[in-house]
Amino acid sequence: MASTSTSSLVSSKNLVSLFLSSPRTVKSSFLSFTPASSSFKPLRTRSSNATKVDEATSNTLNEDMDQIRRLQNGSDVRGVALEGEKGRTVTLTPAAVEAIAESFGEWVAATESHGNGVIRVSLGRDPRVSGGKLSTAVFAGLARAGCLAFDMGLATTPACFMSTLLPPFEYDASIMMTASHLPYTRNGLKFFTKRGGLTSPEVEKICDLAARKYANRQTKVSTLIKTRPEQVDFMSAYSKHLREIIKERINHPEHYDTPLKGFQIVVNAGNGSGGFFTWDVLDKLGADTFGSLYLNPDGMFPNHIPNPEDKTAMSRTRTAVLENSADLGVVFDTDVDRSGVVDNKGNPINGDKLIALMSAIVLKEHPGSTIVTDARTSMGLTRFITERGGRHCLYRVGYRNVIDKGVELNKDGIETHLMMETSGHGAVKENYFLDDGAYMVVKIIIEMVRMRLAGSKEGIGSLIEDLEEPLESAELRMNILSEPRDAKAKGIEAIETFRQYIEEGKLEGWELDSCGQCWVSEGCLVDSNDHPSAIDAHMYRAKVMDKKSGGEYGWVHMRQSIHNPNIALNMQSMLPGGCLSMTSLFRDRFLEASGVARFLDISDIDNYIENQS
Repeated sequence: MASTSTSSLVSSKNLVSLFLSSPRTVKSSFLSFTPASSSFKPLRTRSSNATKVDEATSNTLNEDMDQIRRLQNGSDVRGVALEGEKGRTVTLTPAAVEAIAESFGEWVAATESHGNGVIRVSLGRDPRVSGGKLSTAVFAGLARAGCLAFDMGLATTPACFMSTLLPPFEYDASIMMTASHLPYTRNGLKFFTKRGGLTSPEVEKICDLAARKYANRQTKVSTLIKTRPEQVDFMSAYSKHLREIIKERINHPEHYDTPLKGFQIVVNAGNGSGGFFTWDVLDKLGADTFGSLYLNPDGMFPNHIPNPEDKTAMSRTRTAVLENSADLGVVFDTDVDRSGVVDNKGNPINGDKLIALMSAIVLKEHPGSTIVTDARTSMGLTRFITERGGRHCLYRVGYRNVIDKGVELNKDGIETHLMMETSGHGAVKENYFLDDGAYMVVKIIIEMVRMRLAGSKEGIGSLIEDLEEPLESAELRMNILSEPRDAKAKGIEAIETFRQYIEEGKLEGWELDSCGQCWVSEGCLVDSNDHPSAIDAHMYRAKVMDKKSGGEYGWVHMRQSIHNPNIALNMQSMLPGGCLSMTSLFRDRFLEASGVARFLDISDIDNYIENQS
């Protein structure tokens, strides 16, 4: 392993300068790089005299670097790790992963060490079949950075973060290797420090440095690790942590140590990392978990995609709940940072319903709290929250955006105890603002037991019986027709033109949406306070008014994809035919009238209009 002294690697001043500067400027005591551009011709030494490389070599170097930068997916890194996807090549190679892991280790040393000596980093992974090979690359990269590595083995994303906090582990940082609900051929990396998950700009800096490392040493990949990382059993400690929370908060008057005695809870882990919750949490607390599904990890995911939004996952869990007369069904995604549930009547609870359920629980505990969600949630959810005394802050799509907004609001003195996206990513203030699917289920189970102790015979679904659901909803996609390097700029142009059209009144009855709270304006998507967050993708939500009543009957949300060259269009309506009307007006009065349709593939919109007419 490389030297364990971070001071022997680079000077702290140089590293701090490296990571606090613009992500396009990277310096270290080893190398000095200038960002590649159309006017930059990199130099290589072929002999004693420096010679200029030809244009083909320059383009190859630039492409090597762009290959790493394209692996960034918001605050994560994701790519194709195995052959098998039609039309896609492997991009998340061991060489790429090693460069990224080394850059992360250096970033932690520069920003998080506080002069406390060697940096200690843990690594967990889901059961994907590419995990073993790529784990070796992570350990090699961390060794290059002078970090001491700890192998958690099969783990969950929330557990990786908690490994930086729970004694006696308390690592400086952690990496989770997962691609969430994506196919078995994909894999990725999520990064944590004691402060929480890294932001998109932070990951961009790390990938930018990694791109330069990768391009300059593709043939020098470490295949052996001189010192194997120490293997640690953190999941047992994490499971005990969850058990203690359940016991303490239920405080059962008759059987404190087995508060789930008499409850049957079915868990569907989807062959991901979530099986531990059954045998290490629920079983040890006295629950009956007979009928649980797909608990054994299998990186090929043979039964269904581990995803609480997946219809097959929810359907099979619903069947298991009804066949076993269970009190609750639980569905985890692969790395357990998301979850969904099924109530005792077999009703699936995910999306807006899960946010409503968590809102009902949180507002009992913290009356008047602000609740942050992404801007794709329904008008019915807003009413549900406000009728219970809460405040609803609609914010930017992206779970990291939603969580970071909650952190910011709390810093500004606005009590915000729940941040949740429709995908199932949810975080609460009491749990370090961590999106933890298992912790969400813990809170739901605690409420379920409390209801039983209070004499209620109703299931957990009774808490959201009055949630009004939209009559119609649709999600459409428009591919951007341009060169890959121009796609982002074209996407921004389209979305900003959409904003301009609404502000100028060219779409009659359409207004940029606003919740009127939290110093958020321009469709509740752009901060206007003193510390605005970086924009990772442009997006706006417009509310659509009914001409006859003057009231709002629906909304349209237009957003740029972070990683793919397309634009997503979401909409909901409380009136029959509302989505068709909004889509037709969007195409005729905006896309075609503005000229934006020239560089967008609107066939998905055309097909929707044709099929709904």
